[in-house]
Amino acid sequence: MLKKKSVLLAGHATSIALEPEFWAVLEGRATRDGLSLAALLKQIDAGRGRRPLASACRLAALQWVAETAHEEGQAARGDLP
Repeated sequence: MLKKKSVLLAGHATSIALEPEFWAVLEGRATRDGLSLAALLKQIDAGRGRRPLASACRLAALQWVAETAHEEGQAARGDLP
């Protein structure tokens, strides 16, 4: 089931519908980076090119999950300082 959130991007109100799991990742990333969810979505919007915003949000969430898993794997092996 999709969950919609509304945000103001580039002066226009828009709604984004994502699965709750993607929202959880995006909210966690925003918190980690000291950003509001709206600020994070603005960053994603600015870098998405012609890709639909919802798709860009899903891909960003997947990328961050993969990066976190990679970092955790390095830490477990002692590869990180």
